[in-house]
Amino acid sequence: MTGLAIGTILILLSIFTLLFIFLSPQFGGSLNSELKTSYAKSKNWKANKFVNQIPTSLDIKLKDYPGMIAKYFGNSKGRQPKNDLSVLKIDSLAIVNKPSGMTRITWFGHSAFLLEIKGKNILIDPMFGEVAAPHPYLGKKRYNAELPIEIEKLPHLDAIIISHDHYDHLDYESILKLKDKADEFYMPLGVGRHFKKWGVDERKIHELDWWDEIKLDNLKLVCTPARHFSGRGFTDNSTTLWSSWVILSETEKIYFSGDSGYGPHFKEIGKKYGPFDFAMLECGQYNEQWSAIHMMPEQTAQASIDVQAKIFMPIHWAAFTLAFHSWTDPIERVSAKSKELGLKLSTPRIGESVILGEAYPASTWWKGL
Repeated sequence: MTGLAIGTILILLSIFTLLFIFLSPQFGGSLNSELKTSYAKSKNWKANKFVNQIPTSLDIKLKDYPGMIAKYFGNSKGRQPKNDLSVLKIDSLAIVNKPSGMTRITWFGHSAFLLEIKGKNILIDPMFGEVAAPHPYLGKKRYNAELPIEIEKLPHLDAIIISHDHYDHLDYESILKLKDKADEFYMPLGVGRHFKKWGVDERKIHELDWWDEIKLDNLKLVCTPARHFSGRGFTDNSTTLWSSWVILSETEKIYFSGDSGYGPHFKEIGKKYGPFDFAMLECGQYNEQWSAIHMMPEQTAQASIDVQAKIFMPIHWAAFTLAFHSWTDPIERVSAKSKELGLKLSTPRIGESVILGEAYPASTWWKGL
């Protein structure tokens, strides 16, 4: 009878899991033959998957996964702050009434930003959810219970830019709240099928391949390479493209790395579009076993040199625990390497703004938290 009961439970769990995977809107749109034919026009699409510029694989064996999962959900001492992180609150009127000509970059934690440039309001990777996973039970909560500003209080948005479709960058619930607030959505190839599934007007969706350029009135947006992968389910690995982004005005140049392992694309981007006035570079959720897809902190410092950044900011940290290092390890290590190399490093608090042309935030606010 015990064996029968266990078997019944396992069958029910399997059925529940399959129903969740196939029926939950969190997973987004699915791949079909028509889309495959469309993606095949890209030189980055090979054997029904998107690929990196250079060979990229994880140094993880199948037998390693159970132990890694247990470690991820196990003791998290030092891997997250002792207490809820306080944030600087943003007034929506401060966004609407900002001085003319100001370029302001405000961090929401992890890789989410509000970029105000040349009269445009642009959200980048607006993941505002509590958990970076398709279900709350599958991940750890965000470090800060409050956001600098609630989605509902954000003013009109000219555009939303997405780097790739992983849950810590593309959040279903956030997009549902934002889809009627933004005029345009820019993303790498394939990611648009998720937005269409979630009811975003197709006329607003712009999918780009690496090195594609597109105009947003007085701005130029460039979808540039990254070294990573994609996917939201068990069967869609790397069937959407991942990217970094270049945002250019007549007078300023901004670079956003998205998620990326270290690679030659940084020098390539720097040579073609640099030097950059400000760069937001991934630095967090790394491990030697997956360093091909997530840079180590010392590589982040080198990447800032490669892209020719005048000032850079470490991102992809201070919001979620997605790796095994302590939550402050990224910022401590990249700060030490930047000091060694004589680099200009900005370290704003969550909700704090960097204003181009003014003194940039450089406090050690994470100390003792």
